[in-house]
Amino acid sequence: MIIKGVKAKSIKDSRRDLTVQVSIDTNVGKFVSSAPNGKSKGKHEAKSYKKSLEGDIDSLGKISDYFSSEHLEKFEDLRRIEDIVGGHIGANTLFALESAALKAIAKEQKKEIWQIIRETPNSFDKLNEPKAPKLIPRLVGNCIGGGLHSELVNGKRPDFQEFLIIPKLNSAILGFKINSEGKKFAEELLKEKDSKFRSKKNDENAWMTSLNEKEVLEILTETKIPLGLDVASAGFFKRKKYHYKNPPIDRTSEEQLMYLSNLIKNFPLIYVEDPFDEEDFETHAKLLKLVGKNCMVVGDDLTVTNFKRLQKAIEMKSLNALIMKPNQNGSLIDISRVVELAKKKGIKMIFSHRSGETKESILADLAFGFGADFIKCGITGPEREIKIKRLIEIEKSLK
Repeated sequence: MIIKGVKAKSIKDSRRDLTVQVSIDTNVGKFVSSAPNGKSKGKHEAKSYKKSLEGDIDSLGKISDYFSSEHLEKFEDLRRIEDIVGGHIGANTLFALESAALKAIAKEQKKEIWQIIRETPNSFDKLNEPKAPKLIPRLVGNCIGGGLHSELVNGKRPDFQEFLIIPKLNSAILGFKINSEGKKFAEELLKEKDSKFRSKKNDENAWMTSLNEKEVLEILTETKIPLGLDVASAGFFKRKKYHYKNPPIDRTSEEQLMYLSNLIKNFPLIYVEDPFDEEDFETHAKLLKLVGKNCMVVGDDLTVTNFKRLQKAIEMKSLNALIMKPNQNGSLIDISRVVELAKKKGIKMIFSHRSGETKESILADLAFGFGADFIKCGITGPEREIKIKRLIEIEKSLK
């Protein structure tokens, strides 16, 4: 596949914020991809743009002709793209560009995108037996929201950012059905328990409520679906304490540790993401030691899809599961290195959307192609469902 030209423009994401869309003209046609936007960002994640969205768009236009001498035919050839654009664009633009290139490579070879990823001769292939059928990643769905992703309801909202339902099935077809029904059931329960509830949805199409985290978990327990949390604790951590507002209470790291470990045991939870501040590897390790046999302690802001951050988390035994946000890094080559390390060390992987999403479906191919254990892409809403529907297509193609 030869790239004849590259163009970029700004489009609006699901929050109506601007993000980047990249299109490439090739010898096998035109291919388009876009990148999402995160609202709750780890401070160590790669910059979305070199200087600005407009600056990245201009930079791609100026270096468009440099791609024409490169022939790309496999996943690792993406490194040639990175050699050309290195230092000129940010992570969002790089991710969109490489995604479009993967689509073109797959088209030329009459293969699926996930098949191109599987054929990568990295050691994670050997660890994961790429030739054998793989399980479909389990769905992780944001059912009820709080934190930075949600508006106040009558002056209140949960302090935790996401309350997740996670069907115990390696099937996108059945998982989508269960999560959709679970979300509808949660709506009925919220109507009963929260007098201020008006069936409004937040940035990720999750229900918004005035209830606190315990009250929300009590409701979701009634769905009989395994539960998880994205605490997004960096959003309310300041001056060495976690400042809760619903109800108002300040907790030290040790108090946060005991509070979360009790929530995990009492409800019970199988998944807790970003339970502590993004610099606190030590307390993550303490929680893992307490609950790791029954619950995933998941790094997101802690690790930001970064190889060195993951290395440190593994050395300090801070997690047993990892969020993978492709645009948080930008380089799919780098992401393959993170995947390889996670698989080698037995760390579960959750490929994840962002709060400001687009109608781009490649996340499903990346999750399946890299052998992720889970995919976190919401439950409803066009930008969320397009990823689940792509995963359903993949699942049906395997039968």
